[in-house]
Amino acid sequence: MIGDLPLRWFVTILFVLAAAECLYALAVGNRRPATVVSQLLHVVMAVAMAVMAWPWGAALPTVAPMVFFLLATGWFVAVTASPLGAGHRIAGGYHALMMLAMAWMYAVMNGRLLPGQESYAVDAGSAQSGASGHAGHAGMNMPGMDMSGTDAPTTDGSGGGYPAYIDTLNWVCTVGFAIAAVCWLYRYLAVRMDRTPGGGVPLGCLCQSMMAAGMAIMFGVML
Repeated sequence: MIGDLPLRWFVTILFVLAAAECLYALAVGNRRPATVVSQLLHVVMAVAMAVMAWPWGAALPTVAPMVFFLLATGWFVAVTASPLGAGHRIAGGYHALMMLAMAWMYAVMNGRLLPGQESYAVDAGSAQSGASGHAGHAGMNMPGMDMSGTDAPTTDGSGGGYPAYIDTLNWVCTVGFAIAAVCWLYRYLAVRMDRTPGGGVPLGCLCQSMMAAGMAIMFGVML
Protein backbone atom coordinates (compact mmCIF):
# COMPACT_ATOMS: atom_id res chain seq x y z
CA MET A 1 0.00 0.00 0.00
CA ILE A 2 0.94 3.67 -0.23
CA GLY A 3 1.17 5.49 3.11
CA ASP A 4 0.85 9.02 1.72
CA LEU A 5 -2.86 9.71 1.14
CA PRO A 6 -2.55 12.26 -1.73
CA LEU A 7 -0.11 9.97 -3.55
CA ARG A 8 -2.44 7.03 -2.94
CA TRP A 9 -5.33 8.91 -4.54
CA PHE A 10 -3.13 10.04 -7.42
CA VAL A 11 -2.09 6.45 -8.19
CA THR A 12 -5.68 5.25 -7.84
CA ILE A 13 -6.89 7.88 -10.31
CA LEU A 14 -4.12 6.93 -12.74
CA PHE A 15 -5.17 3.29 -12.76
CA VAL A 16 -8.91 4.03 -12.86
CA LEU A 17 -8.41 6.30 -15.87
CA ALA A 18 -6.21 3.67 -17.51
CA ALA A 19 -8.87 0.99 -16.98
CA ALA A 20 -11.55 3.31 -18.39
CA GLU A 21 -9.42 4.05 -21.45
CA CYS A 22 -8.84 0.34 -22.07
CA LEU A 23 -12.58 -0.36 -21.79
CA TYR A 24 -13.32 2.49 -24.19
CA ALA A 25 -10.76 1.18 -26.68
CA LEU A 26 -12.31 -2.26 -26.34
CA ALA A 27 -15.78 -0.87 -27.03
CA VAL A 28 -14.86 1.12 -30.15
CA GLY A 29 -11.76 -0.66 -31.43
CA ASN A 30 -10.61 -4.04 -32.69
CA ARG A 31 -12.85 -6.93 -31.59
CA ARG A 32 -10.55 -9.80 -32.50
CA PRO A 33 -10.48 -12.40 -29.67
CA ALA A 34 -6.77 -11.91 -28.98
CA THR A 35 -7.22 -8.14 -28.74
CA VAL A 36 -10.23 -8.50 -26.45
CA VAL A 37 -8.36 -10.82 -24.08
CA SER A 38 -5.32 -8.53 -24.03
CA GLN A 39 -7.45 -5.47 -23.29
CA LEU A 40 -9.31 -7.25 -20.50
CA LEU A 41 -6.03 -8.36 -18.94
CA HIS A 42 -4.90 -4.72 -18.85
CA VAL A 43 -8.21 -3.73 -17.26
CA VAL A 44 -7.81 -6.40 -14.57
CA MET A 45 -4.25 -5.26 -13.97
CA ALA A 46 -5.26 -1.60 -13.62
CA VAL A 47 -8.03 -2.47 -11.16
CA ALA A 48 -5.71 -4.75 -9.17
CA MET A 49 -3.09 -2.02 -8.88
CA ALA A 50 -5.67 0.56 -7.80
CA VAL A 51 -6.87 -1.83 -5.09
CA MET A 52 -3.31 -2.63 -4.02
CA ALA A 53 -2.62 1.02 -3.26
CA TRP A 54 -5.03 0.94 -0.29
CA PRO A 55 -4.47 -0.66 3.13
CA TRP A 56 -7.37 -3.09 2.76
CA GLY A 57 -6.14 -4.03 -0.72
CA ALA A 58 -2.66 -4.84 0.56
CA ALA A 59 -4.23 -7.26 3.05
CA LEU A 60 -5.94 -9.37 0.36
CA PRO A 61 -4.61 -12.81 -0.67
CA THR A 62 -1.59 -12.69 -2.97
CA VAL A 63 -1.02 -16.22 -4.30
CA ALA A 64 -4.07 -16.41 -6.60
CA PRO A 65 -3.39 -12.99 -8.20
CA MET A 66 0.28 -13.92 -8.61
CA VAL A 67 -0.67 -17.10 -10.48
CA PHE A 68 -3.19 -15.16 -12.58
CA PHE A 69 -0.59 -12.64 -13.72
CA LEU A 70 1.93 -15.39 -14.42
CA LEU A 71 -0.67 -16.91 -16.74
CA ALA A 72 -1.25 -13.46 -18.23
CA THR A 73 2.50 -13.24 -18.85
CA GLY A 74 2.34 -16.54 -20.70
CA TRP A 75 -0.58 -15.23 -22.77
CA PHE A 76 1.34 -12.18 -23.95
CA VAL A 77 4.45 -14.24 -24.64
CA ALA A 78 2.38 -16.65 -26.76
CA VAL A 79 0.61 -13.86 -28.66
CA THR A 80 3.86 -11.97 -29.25
CA ALA A 81 5.58 -15.07 -30.57
CA SER A 82 2.64 -15.98 -32.82
CA PRO A 83 1.81 -14.44 -36.23
CA LEU A 84 -0.66 -12.17 -34.40
CA GLY A 85 2.29 -10.37 -32.85
CA ALA A 86 3.96 -9.55 -36.14
CA GLY A 87 4.84 -5.86 -36.25
CA HIS A 88 4.16 -5.41 -32.54
CA ARG A 89 6.78 -7.64 -30.93
CA ILE A 90 8.40 -4.90 -28.86
CA ALA A 91 5.05 -3.74 -27.46
CA GLY A 92 4.00 -7.35 -26.88
CA GLY A 93 7.21 -8.09 -25.02
CA TYR A 94 6.65 -5.01 -22.89
CA HIS A 95 3.12 -6.14 -21.98
CA ALA A 96 4.47 -9.56 -21.02
CA LEU A 97 7.09 -7.95 -18.78
CA MET A 98 4.43 -5.74 -17.20
CA MET A 99 2.33 -8.78 -16.28
CA LEU A 100 5.44 -10.50 -14.94
CA ALA A 101 6.18 -7.42 -12.81
CA MET A 102 2.67 -7.70 -11.37
CA ALA A 103 3.31 -11.32 -10.43
CA TRP A 104 6.63 -10.28 -8.87
CA MET A 105 4.95 -7.55 -6.82
CA TYR A 106 2.42 -10.03 -5.42
CA ALA A 107 5.24 -12.47 -4.62
CA VAL A 108 7.10 -9.76 -2.71
CA MET A 109 3.96 -8.75 -0.84
CA ASN A 110 3.31 -12.34 0.19
CA GLY A 111 6.40 -12.30 2.39
CA ARG A 112 7.00 -16.07 2.33
CA LEU A 113 7.41 -17.11 -1.30
CA LEU A 114 10.80 -15.63 -2.18
CA PRO A 115 14.14 -17.05 -0.93
CA GLY A 116 15.39 -15.40 2.26
CA GLN A 117 12.34 -13.18 2.64
CA GLU A 118 10.70 -14.94 5.57
CA SER A 119 13.91 -15.25 7.58
CA TYR A 120 14.70 -11.61 6.87
CA ALA A 121 11.29 -10.53 8.17
CA VAL A 122 11.90 -12.52 11.36
CA ASP A 123 15.37 -10.98 11.82
CA ALA A 124 14.04 -7.47 11.19
CA GLY A 125 11.17 -8.04 13.58
CA SER A 126 13.51 -9.32 16.28
CA ALA A 127 15.79 -6.32 15.90
CA GLN A 128 12.85 -3.96 16.02
CA SER A 129 11.45 -5.73 19.06
CA GLY A 130 14.78 -5.50 20.83
CA ALA A 131 15.03 -1.80 20.11
CA SER A 132 11.51 -0.87 21.17
CA GLY A 133 10.67 -3.56 23.70
CA HIS A 134 7.46 -4.43 21.85
CA ALA A 135 7.21 -7.37 19.46
CA GLY A 136 5.22 -6.66 16.32
CA HIS A 137 5.72 -2.92 16.63
CA ALA A 138 3.85 -0.84 14.05
CA GLY A 139 7.14 0.38 12.62
CA MET A 140 8.20 -3.15 11.71
CA ASN A 141 9.23 -3.52 8.08
CA MET A 142 6.77 -6.01 6.60
CA PRO A 143 6.26 -6.88 2.93
CA GLY A 144 3.33 -5.13 1.30
CA MET A 145 3.31 -2.29 3.81
CA ASP A 146 4.50 1.29 3.44
CA MET A 147 8.28 1.31 3.78
CA SER A 148 8.80 5.05 4.16
CA GLY A 149 9.76 6.38 7.54
CA THR A 150 10.52 3.01 9.14
CA ASP A 151 13.71 2.35 11.03
CA ALA A 152 13.95 -1.41 10.70
CA PRO A 153 17.42 -2.68 9.75
CA THR A 154 18.23 -3.83 6.24
CA THR A 155 20.54 -6.49 4.89
CA ASP A 156 22.43 -4.18 2.56
CA GLY A 157 22.39 -0.84 4.33
CA SER A 158 20.50 0.80 1.46
CA GLY A 159 17.42 1.65 3.49
CA GLY A 160 15.17 -0.81 1.65
CA GLY A 161 12.75 -3.11 3.43
CA TYR A 162 13.76 -6.40 1.77
CA PRO A 163 16.82 -8.56 1.06
CA ALA A 164 19.26 -7.03 -1.39
CA TYR A 165 18.18 -8.98 -4.48
CA ILE A 166 14.54 -7.96 -3.99
CA ASP A 167 15.50 -4.31 -3.53
CA THR A 168 17.61 -4.51 -6.69
CA LEU A 169 14.77 -5.89 -8.80
CA ASN A 170 12.38 -3.34 -7.33
CA TRP A 171 14.81 -0.59 -8.35
CA VAL A 172 14.98 -2.03 -11.86
CA CYS A 173 11.17 -2.06 -12.06
CA THR A 174 10.90 1.48 -10.70
CA VAL A 175 13.37 2.95 -13.17
CA GLY A 176 12.18 0.78 -16.04
CA PHE A 177 8.53 1.74 -15.68
CA ALA A 178 9.40 5.41 -15.21
CA ILE A 179 11.24 5.31 -18.54
CA ALA A 180 8.35 3.39 -20.12
CA ALA A 181 5.87 6.03 -18.91
CA VAL A 182 7.86 8.76 -20.67
CA CYS A 183 8.21 6.69 -23.85
CA TRP A 184 4.49 5.88 -24.03
CA LEU A 185 3.60 9.52 -23.38
CA TYR A 186 5.96 10.62 -26.17
CA ARG A 187 4.38 8.08 -28.50
CA TYR A 188 0.89 9.28 -27.53
CA LEU A 189 1.80 12.89 -28.31
CA ALA A 190 3.35 11.81 -31.60
CA VAL A 191 0.14 9.99 -32.54
CA ARG A 192 -1.95 13.02 -31.60
CA MET A 193 0.16 15.15 -33.93
CA ASP A 194 -0.19 12.62 -36.74
CA ARG A 195 -3.04 13.77 -38.93
CA THR A 196 -3.02 10.71 -41.19
CA PRO A 197 -5.95 8.25 -40.92
CA GLY A 198 -5.37 5.14 -38.88
CA GLY A 199 -2.70 6.71 -36.73
CA GLY A 200 -3.99 5.13 -33.54
CA VAL A 201 -1.93 2.70 -31.49
CA PRO A 202 -3.31 -0.61 -30.10
CA LEU A 203 -4.07 -0.68 -26.36
CA GLY A 204 -3.81 3.11 -26.18
CA CYS A 205 -0.54 4.95 -25.59
CA LEU A 206 -2.01 7.24 -22.93
CA CYS A 207 -3.42 4.24 -21.07
CA GLN A 208 -0.02 2.55 -21.14
CA SER A 209 1.73 5.73 -20.00
CA MET A 210 -0.57 6.06 -16.99
CA MET A 211 -0.20 2.41 -16.08
CA ALA A 212 3.59 2.58 -16.36
CA ALA A 213 3.68 5.71 -14.20
CA GLY A 214 1.51 4.04 -11.59
CA MET A 215 3.70 0.94 -11.61
CA ALA A 216 6.83 3.07 -11.16
CA ILE A 217 5.27 4.75 -8.13
CA MET A 218 4.08 1.49 -6.60
CA PHE A 219 7.51 -0.10 -6.95
CA GLY A 220 9.10 3.12 -5.73
CA VAL A 221 7.27 3.06 -2.41
CA MET A 222 8.51 -0.50 -1.86
CA LEU A 223 12.17 0.58 -1.94
